[in-house]
Amino acid sequence: MISIFPMKLEDSYRIRDIDRSEIIERVYRCHEGVLEATAAGHLCPNWSEDDYREMISRYENELANGGTAFGAFDGERLVGFGVLAHQFRGNDKSQLQLDLMYVTREYRRQGIGRRLLEALSQAAIAQGAKSLYISSTETESAVRFYTSCGSMLTREVDKELFEKEPYDIHMVRKLC
Repeated sequence: MISIFPMKLEDSYRIRDIDRSEIIERVYRCHEGVLEATAAGHLCPNWSEDDYREMISRYENELANGGTAFGAFDGERLVGFGVLAHQFRGNDKSQLQLDLMYVTREYRRQGIGRRLLEALSQAAIAQGAKSLYISSTETESAVRFYTSCGSMLTREVDKELFEKEPYDIHMVRKLC
């Protein structure tokens, strides 16, 4: 039984339990507001030690500054997590960013991502957000996941996030 719980700053080391690897069949690019699929056919490997350090640093930075995290646990093992950033975004400052979200490889397609997204959405609503800003990886699996949960391409791309991840697919998910 998978349980979803809030995570704390000191839980950052648990991110090392996550295996983000996957076979990527297709990737998307957004061109003038339209998604275009391209065949990829390669393995995205698990994180390197530097990648883990970067993910842990991002997690810790967000939580130290007021962000929120939820984890999916199979007993004591972290099998998925998501981080809601602390900074409001958008022209009207009504969006919170879904900063990180991963489910470990062997636990995917079991509804864990949806449960994490719902927990993060409820936390965002409680903080007054009207939508989530999602800078999704360009993989078919990620884009399909977010669109199946009601996210859509944003008309208002966040310049700072776009500069960090220009190949990401920038989406919003209305919350109310």
